[in-house]
Amino acid sequence: MATESQRPKGRESAVSLLNAAIEAMNLAEKISSITPAKAAFGTVSVLLTMIKVCSLFSHDGIFRAHT
Repeated sequence: MATESQRPKGRESAVSLLNAAIEAMNLAEKISSITPAKAAFGTVSVLLTMIKVCSLFSHDGIFRAHT
């Protein structure tokens, strides 16, 4: 029971960290004047968003086929 009450805190913390990283990449992309750097920041932002979405789905059991 104790582990269940701690899980949402960890998940919320991970989501908060991913959100902060995504925002940092978006800001870096906006203020960068170097075209390849803009592309890299944009790509990293997309990848972090995909990680966030996939981790939310896998924690909720949507992608878990075998338990």
